[in-house]
Amino acid sequence: MQQADFFVCDVFDAAPKGDMASMEHPIFSISTKPDRRIRRYESGSNFVEITPSMKGLATVHDRDVLIYCISQCMAALNEERPVSQTVRFKAYDLLTATNRGTDGRGYEQLRAALERLKGTAITTNIITGDMEVFDGFGLIDAFRIVRETRDGRMQEVEIRLSDWVFNAIQHKEVLTLHRDYFRLRKPLERRIYELARKHCGQKAEWKISLQKLQSKCGSSSTEKEFRRLVQKIAREDQAHGHMPDYAVRLENDMVMFANRRTQEPKPSPPALASIRLDPEAYHDARQVAPGWDIYVLEGEWRSWMAEMDSDPPRNPTKAFVGFCRKWFETRGRP
Repeated sequence: MQQADFFVCDVFDAAPKGDMASMEHPIFSISTKPDRRIRRYESGSNFVEITPSMKGLATVHDRDVLIYCISQCMAALNEERPVSQTVRFKAYDLLTATNRGTDGRGYEQLRAALERLKGTAITTNIITGDMEVFDGFGLIDAFRIVRETRDGRMQEVEIRLSDWVFNAIQHKEVLTLHRDYFRLRKPLERRIYELARKHCGQKAEWKISLQKLQSKCGSSSTEKEFRRLVQKIAREDQAHGHMPDYAVRLENDMVMFANRRTQEPKPSPPALASIRLDPEAYHDARQVAPGWDIYVLEGEWRSWMAEMDSDPPRNPTKAFVGFCRKWFETRGRP
C-alpha cells in the first residue's frame, strides 16, 4: 500500500469508525477520575494488559481522538487515496466532529487526552490484521503540536498511530459508529454502546449477563452500584430512546439489546452479493477452519463485509480464506 510521509485529515463528513479490538476489550477507562490501576483481561488464549501512566489510563472520551483518525483514514482508503501511520489534523476540526467545546477548556482537554493516549501502555497477543503483537506499545506512538495560536490554543496536531491501530485500519477491521455516539456524555453509556455495536451488529437482539457486562466495561464499581447505573441508563433509554441504534433494558441479571434499525439483517449490497467463490476457496477454507460448516462461514463473511461497509475484495478467495483462518484461531473447533 502506498504511503505518504504523513496523512492530512481533511474529509469534512467522514463516518465515525472504531477499531474492533478496542471495542471488544476494556482498553479505556470509564472512570471520571484518574484511573491508575493495571488491568489484565484474558479470554481463552488471548490476553490484554493495560498499564496507565502517572496521569492515568486513557479514557473512553480520549478514544475520540483515535475514532477521528481512524474515520479519516478509512474515508481516504475508500477513495483509494494513500494514508500514513502519521496523521495531521486541525484541532478545531476534531473538536467539532466529536461534539466537543472549542473554547480554551476544549483545547486543554485535547492536550490531556493526547498525553494519556501516549502514556497508556498495552501488552497483548490479540491479532490486528495478520500480525500477532506481544510487545508493549502505546495507543499512540507519539504526538506533537505543530502550531499554536498566541493565546496558547493548538491549531494543528500530528499523531503517529500505534502499529496495532494502523494494522486494524489497513485490514479494515473497523465498525461504523452512530454519529450520536459523540452526544453520549456518560462514559458507561459509550462503553455499553460500543459493546452492543460490536456484538449485536445487525442482528435483531443481543443479551449479556450483568456480571460479564461489568467485566467487559472494566468497571471497578460494586456489583450493586453497577446494577444501579445500568438500570438508570435502561430507564432513561426507555423514556427517551437516547441510546443510538440499540434499545437497552435490564431483566433480572441479563442486559438485553434490541436493534432499533431493523429486526432482520440487512441484505448484502449488490456489489458484495455478486461475489462468487471458486471451489478452491472452499477447499482451502476447510483446511484452515476444520470442523466448521464452510457455507455458514461464508454467510458470516458476507455479513461481516456488509456491516463494515466494505468494498468487494480484489482477491475474494484470499479474503475468504483469511477470514476463516482468523475465525478458527479465535473460536477453535465448533
